[in-house]
Parts: sequence; structure tokens; C-alpha cells
Amino acid sequence: MKEILTFGKYLKRKFGSKVTKVPIALSGFTCPNIDGKTARGGCTFCENESFNPTLNSVQKVKGFSLNMDSKTNPLLEKQLGELRFQFKTISEKLEKEGTELFLVYFQAFTNTYAPIETLKKLYREALSFPNVVGLSIGTRSDSVSDEVLDFLAELSKEKEIWIEFGIQSIYDETLQKINRGHDYKSVEWAITESKKRNLNVCGHLIYGLPDENSEMMQNSFQKSLELGVDSIKIHPLYVVERTALANKFRVGEFTPISEEEYIKNVIISLKNLPENVSMQRISAGIENDTLLSPDWCFNKQKSFGKIRKALHGEGLLY
Repeated sequence: MKEILTFGKYLKRKFGSKVTKVPIALSGFTCPNIDGKTARGGCTFCENESFNPTLNSVQKVKGFSLNMDSKTNPLLEKQLGELRFQFKTISEKLEKEGTELFLVYFQAFTNTYAPIETLKKLYREALSFPNVVGLSIGTRSDSVSDEVLDFLAELSKEKEIWIEFGIQSIYDETLQKINRGHDYKSVEWAITESKKRNLNVCGHLIYGLPDENSEMMQNSFQKSLELGVDSIKIHPLYVVERTALANKFRVGEFTPISEEEYIKNVIISLKNLPENVSMQRISAGIENDTLLSPDWCFNKQKSFGKIRKALHGEGLLY
């Protein structure tokens, strides 16, 4: 039986006790694929509220959003307040459930897409919280700079610092179809530069992207490993309301991946996963009426149980 290194196991081995991510969403953050710097409208599958429940506690700011070239940030004190409140609220609940240590997870939108001084204040504030061992920062490859990576490398000398990149696919034609706003060379540069600085990198992949077959999905997985990622997240492409993908689905221009096909590809990938690379996620879904398709993504626990059973049948322990 091959035991898959989960992210939880990795953290417990390193820190000696349970470590849990605390998801954070801050007002004013957006994405270069939304504000027009690289594209408009966001990725075709993206409805941020469906991926980030914490956003429900964040007020949308009319007429202002951050970007890397912003000269000022009038929202900084508000953001620091949100950061403190969200961490306190979530960490106290997790402590009651048995968590002793935390990673502050900047999850919603693109969390390096802001002036460097804003990032420094937010990241340092998060690292000052009790029982925090480090940060995990979700971002895009076109939204990091040498200056940002150098700062993260400085923090990593004393804390556990992870940077999470949405790779999605290595195929430029796919990235264009989902309106990603950057090409694969951007991903190569960002991960290569991160690894040069010895940063921990997690790569996000989506299986079931438009017109991709099993070979393409596995090539994206293998190429991510070759780039040197330390951890991987995989989830199926599902369709939610208020997205461009929903429009294509309704007119028959997109068919979601079947549960059987998805599980088959997860099995292939995990069989080829090196022992030193952790898996942070092998599925995802959404349990509300915004989900249009596929139906099997509605009950995450049921789907996860079916995937684990199939993995076990193939000699994989997750």
C-alpha cells in the first residue's frame, strides 16, 4: 500500500502537532484578470464566493481595488482589522476542535496583487498572531515580482511560507479558452523564481477543463512536478451560476467531466506522485443551489469517500 503524503501529515511531522489553515478574505483585493490589467471578466469558471465562503464577511468596496502599482492604500487599517477579526474568530473555533497551531491562509482573490508595503504589513501582522507557524498565500503567476518573492524568502528564514499558484493547465490553448489572462511561460517563470529562493510552492490543477483529455491532464500534472512544486491541489471543473462557463454549459458548449473519469485521472496522478510531494486536495464541490453541474460535486463528503475507496482499491492510502 502506497501512503500518500497529505498536507496535514506533512505539517504534523514538521511541527509535532496538528496545524490547520485559517482562510482569510480581505476587502479591496481583486485580480488582474478582473480589473482589466490582463483581461476582463475573470476566468470563465470563477465566481469567487463559491470558492471562498469567508468572503461573506467582507464588504465589497465600490470604486476602489488594489493592484501592484497602487500608490496608496486607504483600506489598510480596515484590512488589518478584518485580518485580526477573521483570524480570532476562526482560530478560536479550530482550537475547540483540537488544532494547536495555524497557517494563515490568504485565500480569496489574488493575494500578492497589492503594493509591496501593504503586503509587508499584512503578512507581518498575520505572523504576529499566537500559535501561527507561517503563511500560505494564494496568487497568480502574473501577480508576483522579484521584490515580492525576495520578501517572502526573507520571511521564510524564520517561518513556514507557502505560495500557491493557480497553474490549472500547461496548455496555452486551454488557458485561452478559460480566459486565464496569462500563458504557461508565466507559470514557469513564477515557480522557477520561487524555487530559486527556496520557497514552498503549491500548484493548483483543474481536471476536466474544456476539450482536455486524460493525456493532457496527466501532462499538466507531470510538468508541475518537473517545475519542482512541493505540494499539489487537484479539483474537477464544476459549473456554478453567474459565470461565463455557465452560459456555455446551458447552450451545450461544455460538458463537465464525469465522476468516473475524474477518479480515474486522480488515481493515475497519485500513482506517479513522488513520496516527498504532498497532496493538499484531491476534490472539491459546492453544496448549494448555485451548482449547475456535475451533480456529483454537490456532496463533497460523499464524493471524497468514493475517491478514497477507489484509491484504496488501487493500493493508494489517502
